[in-house]
Amino acid sequence: MNAYERLKTVRASDRKMGSDYVNAMFTDKVILCGDRRFGEDPAIMGGIGYLGDIPVTFIAMDKGSDLADRMRKHFGCPMPEGYRKALRLMKQAEKFHRPVVCIVDTLGAYPGAEGEERGQGQAIAENLFEMMGLKTPIITVVVGEGGSGGALALAVADRVYMLENAVYSVITPDGCASIIWKDSSRVEDATECLHITAEDMVKYSVAEDIIREDFENFDVMCAGMRDRILHDIGELLPLSPKKLLDGRYERFRKIGIYDDGETK
Repeated sequence: MNAYERLKTVRASDRKMGSDYVNAMFTDKVILCGDRRFGEDPAIMGGIGYLGDIPVTFIAMDKGSDLADRMRKHFGCPMPEGYRKALRLMKQAEKFHRPVVCIVDTLGAYPGAEGEERGQGQAIAENLFEMMGLKTPIITVVVGEGGSGGALALAVADRVYMLENAVYSVITPDGCASIIWKDSSRVEDATECLHITAEDMVKYSVAEDIIREDFENFDVMCAGMRDRILHDIGELLPLSPKKLLDGRYERFRKIGIYDDGETK
């Protein structure tokens, strides 16, 4: 499939949502709500559970299961209180040295006036800043759309994985087409130009690896994801805070470096 076909695939109404992955991968879950400042955002599901026999904090974006649920969750576009809730849970995880596992699937942060009034940009910026210095392992899996800063706010991680048809971009192709060509119908052209596929993300060091999709055997696919994440946690958890943060810093420093192969 080309990039546009992958985009249509991850936008399919019957595709698995963030809550599906949480329910399939984590056991003995406790859901935690609210940002302690404004309220609860159902577009982000967070809490504590067991991944295998290891206690972790999980944070998952969820687009909703039907029209009413999707409207309630703003079609998976989080409000500022959603990002603040996520940060609250991550800081709690740091206190108890629990790994953090994030599931990303969003067009981007909620773009309406309410979000701006409540500090959308600041909430995202705080997550980026705090996650870079969070002294506990962070692993992110992009399972659908990874749209702009709204996705990055849960993806400043030690390891990032992409499902094979997932996409990750600085802007939605629809928004790109509207800005560059003043024509939203050119979304297919924008999709190809943006290099948003999982293969592109691995090529440019944005993601570590691609996870193959098998929704007909969803439990088996999630078991494989769980085993991969547990392997990473086993590598990252024993590291000292300095080594963990140095590795995270270097991971992001190398993104976008272009090497033409010439010796300098």
